[in-house]
Amino acid sequence: MLLSDLTTAFMLLTRLPVGRFARPEVAPDMARCVWAFPVVGSVVNLAAGLVYWLARDAGLPPLLAAAWTMVAIALLTGALHEDGLADTADGFGGGATPARKLEIMRDSRIGSYGALALLLSVVVRVAAITTLDQPRAVVIALVLAGMLGRSAMVVLLLLLQPARRDGMGASVAKPPIGSAAVGLGVSIAASFVLLPLRPALAAVVFGAGASLLLARMAAARIGGYTGDVLGATEMVTECVALTALAGAFSA
Repeated sequence: MLLSDLTTAFMLLTRLPVGRFARPEVAPDMARCVWAFPVVGSVVNLAAGLVYWLARDAGLPPLLAAAWTMVAIALLTGALHEDGLADTADGFGGGATPARKLEIMRDSRIGSYGALALLLSVVVRVAAITTLDQPRAVVIALVLAGMLGRSAMVVLLLLLQPARRDGMGASVAKPPIGSAAVGLGVSIAASFVLLPLRPALAAVVFGAGASLLLARMAAARIGGYTGDVLGATEMVTECVALTALAGAFSA
């Protein structure tokens, strides 16, 4: 069951070829596997952090190394969360009614709100990484931000209902309390194990605040969550967590 949940989570949130590890006799459970979301975030961002470390060791300046770190994340995830952020920004910013917002979010074309949101998400992450600069600090910050970002998706799944009857968001459904608690607990515990008290508190508190704010916005604008909203929540929370960590370490 653990391997099945891990495989399902990686198939949902990344482009890694993990399907070969799936056991055909065990049906994938997209609600139960949410406990593994932070694990996915840690693996993806650990790989990206190692890209930064290698780039800096090779003599690249921090800004260029951070740019290649973003490339690594996009390749590993297929820019899934970035796509959700862009669609959500376009829908929330451009639609007058919930139905119209949902219609815009399904449009494959990107608008000005989406383009700006994408640009800002990259700028914030690159700026946070270059502020941290030291490879070890960057790796830890990326890993924890990735875990907190994926945990934020679990918060929305717990608090809201799907805004549509179809799509990825509806297919995940409300997770079991035990699975959700494990996913949230792992991220919080990792923050306090890997970081001093002040930056750990900053990352957890500001990350939680971002996820709750996105949940409130989604409820008010479209009456629930979609797959795009989950991706946007991950992206915003990750940016906020990285910002909090960069600020805490540079203070």
